[in-house]
Amino acid sequence: MYLGIDLGTSSVKALLMDGDHGIVASATADLEVSRPQSGWSEQAPADWISATEAAMDGLKAQSDLSGVKGIGLSGQQHGATLLDAEDRPLRPCILWNDGRSTVEAAELDANQIVREKTGNVILPGYTSPKLRWVQANEPDIFAKTAKVLLPKDYLRLWLTGDYVSDMSDASGTGWLEVAKRDWATDVLAVSDLGLEHMPRLVEGTEVSGQLRSELASRWGISGNPVVAGGGGDNAASAAGVGVVKDNTAFVSLGTSGVFFVSNDQFRPNAESAVHAFCHALPGIWHQMGVILSAAAALEWLSEITGKSAAELTNSLGEGLRAPSPVKFLPYLAGERTPHKDSTLRGAFAGLDLATGVDDLTQAVLEGVAFAFVDSRDVLAEAGTKMTSALAVGGGSRSNYWLKVIATALNMPIHVPAAGDIGAAFGAARLGLIAAEGADPLTVLNQPPIEHTIEPDPDLADAFADAILPWRALTPAIKEATS
Repeated sequence: MYLGIDLGTSSVKALLMDGDHGIVASATADLEVSRPQSGWSEQAPADWISATEAAMDGLKAQSDLSGVKGIGLSGQQHGATLLDAEDRPLRPCILWNDGRSTVEAAELDANQIVREKTGNVILPGYTSPKLRWVQANEPDIFAKTAKVLLPKDYLRLWLTGDYVSDMSDASGTGWLEVAKRDWATDVLAVSDLGLEHMPRLVEGTEVSGQLRSELASRWGISGNPVVAGGGGDNAASAAGVGVVKDNTAFVSLGTSGVFFVSNDQFRPNAESAVHAFCHALPGIWHQMGVILSAAAALEWLSEITGKSAAELTNSLGEGLRAPSPVKFLPYLAGERTPHKDSTLRGAFAGLDLATGVDDLTQAVLEGVAFAFVDSRDVLAEAGTKMTSALAVGGGSRSNYWLKVIATALNMPIHVPAAGDIGAAFGAARLGLIAAEGADPLTVLNQPPIEHTIEPDPDLADAFADAILPWRALTPAIKEATS
């Protein structure tokens, strides 16, 4: 048996997988996000442990865990977890979608050494500008910081007692020389940090440590199973759906939206905020275009209207509609690719007295789809061209939304057979590889495809035309909100 633990933004998920990749059981425990000021986003590290304990207790209630041999971890990226010399958190973790460090990110990104070594634009969501913000605004806390860990790696410290991160998650800190898969000491020095503040690095398929006996006993696990390096949530999701070979891709409709492509070499395009990171297995990299509000935009509309997300999308029917005259910019929390602007905000345009809830829903779905088109185009500029993609994430349960995305992208979207194949499943697969010393490319195969959604040929031109006025809105919104 193999265990995957995914530390997400809204919940912790624990999943038990057998040796044939069959899912035996899973359990989740919710998390809350604190927003002490506009644009801020924090969580207490103690809550991650409490939620993991609850999820694992739920898993134990469903299944015998005694045979677990390997554990994999995945988690939300970029979060700054600052620990003192006794491993105590010095403040709440500043999360990936926190926008307070806009000025610090721009300063770091303007440093030639930082851009050259990381190969990535430094965005406010990354870890390094968060530390600059803490240094400027909470100098006492910065001075006491002995270790900086990413969220899942703080969980690993609790599980194993070891300070370790994996290459894929470390890529999003702004301190990794991604091409060489190692910490860049000169970039750390720009942040007044050194290797002593960083965890040891391993590949996502390698052993990072062993589960502490106390926890193994609590959960009824025999022995001390190995804990794999694991991966950032998107790299782990890619491991779950087998997107590990060159130019294979998925689109994820989670809280954020991700266009993820696996690469056999490092292919940066920092100017357009393409994330060029290490993958969770050796010798492989990946690119991502990231939309900060994807399913989150639909959930926002759900809260406003009092209708569930499923009710909103089901109301549109089965057949794809022509593009809506109402336009929606999904920048509710700023945007990464390609705008790299945490201050950018969302907007509706084209409203009139006849506009109804269905029009707003259609505009939200199309706005997110057009943001995926933006990501596709800048990925192509970096030398990556995809012919199809898999669909993952909660939003992918809406066939209507996938029809919009397939037609806007003008490429087939493959829907995997029903099953829990997200980040926790990918983490469990990485746990299997670490425990058994298995070949990653043999283990990380793609799941069966349930059906494929083709672009609508009758509406392809209409969607291609509709993106032009949609893109024209962004400069006006920037000016209006500046």
